[in-house]
Amino acid sequence: MSESPATSRILRMALVQMACSENPAENLSHAVQAIATSASAGAQIVCLQELFANLYPCQSEDHARFAQAEPIPGPTTEALAAAARENNVVVIGSIFERRAAGVYHNTAVVLDRDGTLVGQYRKMHIPDDPQYYEKFYFTPGDQGFITVTTSCARIGVCICWDQWFPEAARLTALSGAEILFYPTAIGWLHEEKAQFGASQRSAWQTMLKSHAIANGVYVAAPNRVGSEGGIEFWGTSFVSDPYGEVIATASDQDAEIVFADCDLDLIDVARTHWPFLRDRRIDAYDGLTQRWLGDG
Repeated sequence: MSESPATSRILRMALVQMACSENPAENLSHAVQAIATSASAGAQIVCLQELFANLYPCQSEDHARFAQAEPIPGPTTEALAAAARENNVVVIGSIFERRAAGVYHNTAVVLDRDGTLVGQYRKMHIPDDPQYYEKFYFTPGDQGFITVTTSCARIGVCICWDQWFPEAARLTALSGAEILFYPTAIGWLHEEKAQFGASQRSAWQTMLKSHAIANGVYVAAPNRVGSEGGIEFWGTSFVSDPYGEVIATASDQDAEIVFADCDLDLIDVARTHWPFLRDRRIDAYDGLTQRWLGDG
């Protein structure tokens, strides 16, 4: 690995790892305070965890929880926009979006430093696992994988379950992203932690670091923390550099803010030393648009 050029673009990011309560106003207040704290410590981009304003809503199929959703722009977006503007930082926040009657999304909004809504991403991959019944609530996104140009950097946002799909990371990186953010709500089921906990978290970290390496980008994953119903969210929010090295991480138990100083010029260094994008055989990948190729 080579050193980055002398004239570097250093960007400080902050990941907010929160424990949520049943009180949405309290959660939003904590998030806004964390944005201010992050900015006072020099952060230029602040990313909140998945669905930060409420307890994770998808542990059961409950029609009453649709009342938590709101339009974009809406009250939470406006509060985040004000925080971005007042603190002169880019803010990424994940919101339970009510798009239309019967059409709801898990959506991340990107607010620039002046509070302008410069982009949004609707979660594309929707899980349906025990305690993660998201298909009941969320319509899959229909905007594709995108990069948002902010005053600080070109950023891509995917959300939680998207992190297991290399195609999502690749397409977001190919659209120009320098940093891939993954607002996340992932944890252990209480009855599985003893047997599978270590391997589950290791797989999560490995997958995200692989996206950084394969695409030559920074990857940042803010996760929630604390026990909610049947899930113990494992925190461990972290940032990986383009070589897959973890440059900042949080604990698995505490609410905290993770700071990372990222040299964006390292992206070109990594991509020219490990030229995976150059050597892609784009003429041979048609099969990726098929569900399965082994039928004969």
